[in-house]
Amino acid sequence: MQEQYSPQDIEQKVQKYWDENQTFKVTEQEGKEKFYCLSMFPYPSGRLHMGHVRNYTIGDVVSRFQRLQGKNVMQPMGWDAFGLPAENAAIKNNTAPAKWTYENIDYMRNQLKQLGFGYDWDREIATCHPEYYKWEQWFFTKLYEKGLVYKKMSTVNWDPVDQTVLANEQVIDGRGWRSGAVVEQKEIPQWFIKITDYAQELLDDLDKLEHWPEQVKTMQRNWIGRSEGLEIDFKRADNGETFTVYTTRPDTFMGVTYVGVAAGHPIAQEAAKNNPAVAAFVEECKNTKVAEADMATMEKKGIDTGFKAIHPLTGEEVPVWAANFVLMDYGSGAVMAVPGHDQRDFEFATAYGLEIKQVIAPLEGSELTADIANEAFTEKGVLINSGEFDGLEFEAAFNAIADKLEGIGAGKRKVNFRLRDWGVSRQRYWGSPIPMLNKEDGSELAATEDMLPVRLPEDVVMNGVTSPIKADPEWAKATVNGEQVFHETDTFDTFMESSWYYARYCSPRYDEGMIEPGAANYWLPVNQYIGGIEHAILHLLYARFFHKLLRDFGLVNSDEPFERLLCQGMVLAETYFRKDEKGGDVWISPSDVESEKDDKGRVVKAWHKDDGQPVESAGMSKMSKSKNNGIDPQTVINQYGADTVRLFMMFTAPPEQTLEWSDSGVEGAHRFIKRVWKYANEVMANERTALDAASLSNEQKVLRRELHKAIAKVSDDLDRRQTFNTAIAAVMELLNKLVKAPLNDSNDIAIGYEALEALIIMLSPITPHVCHELWLNLGKQGEVVDAPWPVVDESAMVEDEKLVVVQVNGKVRGKITVAADADQDAVEKAAFAEPNVTKFTDGLTIRKVIFIKGKLLNVVAN
Repeated sequence: MQEQYSPQDIEQKVQKYWDENQTFKVTEQEGKEKFYCLSMFPYPSGRLHMGHVRNYTIGDVVSRFQRLQGKNVMQPMGWDAFGLPAENAAIKNNTAPAKWTYENIDYMRNQLKQLGFGYDWDREIATCHPEYYKWEQWFFTKLYEKGLVYKKMSTVNWDPVDQTVLANEQVIDGRGWRSGAVVEQKEIPQWFIKITDYAQELLDDLDKLEHWPEQVKTMQRNWIGRSEGLEIDFKRADNGETFTVYTTRPDTFMGVTYVGVAAGHPIAQEAAKNNPAVAAFVEECKNTKVAEADMATMEKKGIDTGFKAIHPLTGEEVPVWAANFVLMDYGSGAVMAVPGHDQRDFEFATAYGLEIKQVIAPLEGSELTADIANEAFTEKGVLINSGEFDGLEFEAAFNAIADKLEGIGAGKRKVNFRLRDWGVSRQRYWGSPIPMLNKEDGSELAATEDMLPVRLPEDVVMNGVTSPIKADPEWAKATVNGEQVFHETDTFDTFMESSWYYARYCSPRYDEGMIEPGAANYWLPVNQYIGGIEHAILHLLYARFFHKLLRDFGLVNSDEPFERLLCQGMVLAETYFRKDEKGGDVWISPSDVESEKDDKGRVVKAWHKDDGQPVESAGMSKMSKSKNNGIDPQTVINQYGADTVRLFMMFTAPPEQTLEWSDSGVEGAHRFIKRVWKYANEVMANERTALDAASLSNEQKVLRRELHKAIAKVSDDLDRRQTFNTAIAAVMELLNKLVKAPLNDSNDIAIGYEALEALIIMLSPITPHVCHELWLNLGKQGEVVDAPWPVVDESAMVEDEKLVVVQVNGKVRGKITVAADADQDAVEKAAFAEPNVTKFTDGLTIRKVIFIKGKLLNVVAN
C-alpha cells in the first residue's frame, strides 16, 4: 500500500474497474428485496453545477448504503433533453438544438462518471430520442381515445413582431424577449389533459405519502385547492338570461352589492358592442397578462357594463361590472362581490364608489372587531342584516342559504378545485411533436400507431422566430385512408417527458410497449426520490397524475410513483462585485478573489487576485451564472479528487438545508481522507491478529464500545434519519479515538483491523474510491460495495465501568471511574477519596448529596 494518498491515481483506476466489471448493472431478482433510488435527471446544459453534484451525491450515498444492506439496488441516470434553452443556445451558437444537446450529454456524462456515481448506464435515456418520446405519443393517443384529452381555445402570449407564441419566461416586463414588442394576449387552440378528473384522488393520496416533507404536501394541497361552496344563478334584469357564480362563502350572500365579470365574459362582450368605454377596457384587459399569483397585488380596475343582475333572494338589482381581477379561465368568469367581507371586493368598491354592506359580525366574546369603513371583515362570524338568516353562524348559514337557493332552483352545492386541466401545447420546436392530425374541415384525429413516432427533424436551421416544423408545410402533410391530413405542429410541454421517465428506466430498451409491466411492477414505486423543492408542485403533481393514468391503463399496479421524497437545499457561495462606469454591478468569480474573514466567517476585506484592487462582498447567495459565483466541480475534482467533493457536500450541512461553499471546508474534508489513509497504513503495517474478547483491558473495552456505538449511530443516521452530516461526524469522532489508541499487543491490533474494516464500509457510500482501494489493500475478496454492513456487537456495548462527574456546589471538582452498577454509597466513597474533592469539602458541613447513577454526584456543602 502506497504511503501517500493520491486521489487522481486511485479514482481513475477504480472508475475503470467499475466500468469493466459492470459493478452497477442491475436486473430484476425475484425473492431479493429491491431498492430503487432516483435523483431528478438534469437538463443537459453543458456542465454540471454544484447543485447537481449535491443532488446526485445524496442519491449515490443512499444507493450505496442500501446495497450494503443486501438489497438489489437500481440507480439510473438520463437527460431531460427537450426545452427552450436548447433553442436559445442553438440560435446564439448558430447550430441545431440536437447537436448542441448531444454534445452536452456526452460532456456531462463524463463528469458524472468522474464523480464516481454508481449508475447503471445501460439504462440511460434521453427524452429527445424518438425511442423515448414515441411512447408518450402513443399514450397521448390512448388518452384521447378515452376522452381524457381535448382541444380548446386558450389565451397565450403573442409577439406581433416575431409572429410567435412566447413562453411566460420569454416575456420580460410585458415585452417579447427578442423583438422588444409589447406582448399581446391571443386565443389559439391548445391541447389539454384532464388532470381535474383525478383532483380528488391526487388530494386524498397525499395522506398515503408518509415519507414526504409536509411542506411539499401542503403546497400540493393548496395547488389542488379543494373548496366546498355553491353555484348560484343570477338573472339579468334586462332579458332574464341566467349566468352563474361560484362562492365558498354563501354566508355573506346577503351582502352582495355588485357582480364582477371577466373581460371575456359574454356580458362584457355584449356591453362592449355598444359602449366604446367598455370596449376599450376589454381591449386593455386582453393585452394585459395576468397571472393568478399577481392578482392580489395588482391595481383593481373595472367598468360598469350598464347591465343589472337580480339578487335571487332579495330581488334587488345590483350592477354588473367588468373587472380585471376576474379571469375567464377560473370558474365561470363571474363572481359575486361582497365588499364588506372580501378585501379584493372592498378595494374595488372603494375605488369606484360602490355600496359596502356589513352582513357578518364577530362572534360574541370574540376579540375581533369589524370596521368595514376601512377594511373588509373577512373572518367567519354571525350573520346580521340578513333577514331570516340573522343570528346564524357560518355552517348553519351555509346550509340554510344553500337549502333556500336549491329549493327555488337558483343554486346548488358544488365541490370546486383550484386545479385546472394541464395545457400541454407548446409552440416551440425542440420538443416531442403532439401526435394529432388536423383535417381540412377543422376536425382532428389521433395519429395512427404505424405513424409513431412522429419524428422531430433534427437537422434544422433556427431563425429565432418560427419553429422549423411550422415553417415547413411539407413536414405536416400526411394521408389517412386516402384523405389529406396535417400533423399538429405544436410540441409537448417538457413536463410530459419528466412525468414518466422514472417508469421507463425499469425497461428502457423495451420496444413492444411504453413500459414492460413485469419490470415496472418489480421496481416501482421508487423507494427514494431526490430533487429540489422548486419541483414540489408541477413536476411532482404531474408525475403523480401520470402514474395514476399508467395504473388505470394496466401498466403499473401501484397508486403513487415515489415512496420517499428528499428535497435537498441549495448550494450557496460568496458573491463579489465592482461597479462599472455606469454604476452597474460587475460580478466577479470567487475563484478570482482573495479575502480576509472575521472569527464568525464574515468577509471583512476582499481584493481581486489579478490587480490587488478591492472588490465588494455581497454575502452568500445561490450559485448562479448571473452572479458569477458558481464553483466549477471539475476544478475542485482536479485539485482534491471526487471523494473530497462528495465528503464536503455530505458533511457541511443537513441535506434539506442550504449548503455554504467553503474552500477551507473542502480542504478540511481532504485532510480527513488523508488521515483515514494514514490510519489504514498504520494498522496494516501489523500482521492481523484474532480478538480475544475475554482478555481485553478496560481501555480496549472502551475503544470497542466506541466503535460499536459509532456503527449503531451511523446506521441509523444513514437509513432512518437521513442525517448524513451527523453520520460523518460520528465517523470523524471515532477516527480521533482510533488514532490515539496504541497498536501494541494482539488485541490492540485486532481491534484496529475490526475498526478499520468498519470505517471503510461506513465511509464507502460517501467516499467510494478511496474505500474501494483500502478494501482491496486489506486483502478482501470482492468489492466493498457488496460487503455486509457492520453489525453492532451488543456484548461490546455493555459497559463495565462508568465515568462519573463529581461536583461540589455545582462546580466540577473531579471525574471518577466506577463499576457500571455502583450504588450511591460506593460512588461517594470513591469521590471523597479524590484529593480535589476533599480539598473543597474539608471543614464544610455536607447538606445534601445529589446522585444520578452512572453520571453525576453533586455535593452541596457550606
